[in-house]
Amino acid sequence: MMLGEESQSANYWKKCGDLALANGIEHVVMMGAHWAVLGDGIEVSGNPKPEKSPVAYVKPEKYESYALNPDLQMSSRVCDMLKSSGFKASINEKFDWIHDTYLILIRMFPSGSPPTTIISMNARYDPHYHMKVGSCLRPLRSEKVLFIGSGGAVHNLYRNKWAPMILYRDNFGFAAPPEAWALDFRQEFKNALIGRDDGEMKGRTGGPELRRRVTALMKLPGYRDAQATDDHMMSSMFVSGLCGAWEDVGILGELGAEDWELTNMCNAQFTLGQWSIGNLSNQF
Repeated sequence: MMLGEESQSANYWKKCGDLALANGIEHVVMMGAHWAVLGDGIEVSGNPKPEKSPVAYVKPEKYESYALNPDLQMSSRVCDMLKSSGFKASINEKFDWIHDTYLILIRMFPSGSPPTTIISMNARYDPHYHMKVGSCLRPLRSEKVLFIGSGGAVHNLYRNKWAPMILYRDNFGFAAPPEAWALDFRQEFKNALIGRDDGEMKGRTGGPELRRRVTALMKLPGYRDAQATDDHMMSSMFVSGLCGAWEDVGILGELGAEDWELTNMCNAQFTLGQWSIGNLSNQF
């Protein structure tokens, strides 16, 4: 759906990809929202020739010809780092990539993606577990590695309005504005990631307080209305671990683009940190 259509988010991803390349990024490490491992383990992609899972309501010609670029060396390194931090981590040599990762890469790097590693979630969906995954891999931020968390700020498929999509293939069609529960949680999510608009730290985020705010989102009264399942929240926990050390206090954070589809599903695009060459300005 949105990942296959033109949108503010798609344009923003392209700008992010251009900046990543301009700053010499050599590796991409991602956590998505659809690959989860049962039990107490976590897996890292290690398939040298992964296929792409099909995408509902998106024409195959928009993604079939795009060449995936698995980063087997980085996958092995990531797995070793996780093991060293006490995780029951392993390489999955049969994992095929899912739309939550490869469609974003297509938008960011249309001419070809840098070598990419994908990390699974753990299906117990413990927020602190996934935050610790990010914390474990944080040292890679000092290298030429771009981290991406792919999830959804408001993602409850049961409460979406499907009629415009089913009848007219229009995922951005609105017969009414988003409902209050969706707007409320969207604001809570934004405040957790990049702080309140009226605070003295406006535009600044990071540090242990970021980790506290993001992991606390799952305790909010409106959480289950906004997230019918926990899978689309785990990548934000992952990012809070990546950007939540004391050294990260005061890093830049922005909401760079946002699209609502199916009335009640909010797809908000955040960037935490800044580049040495060029930066994106706040748009919201």
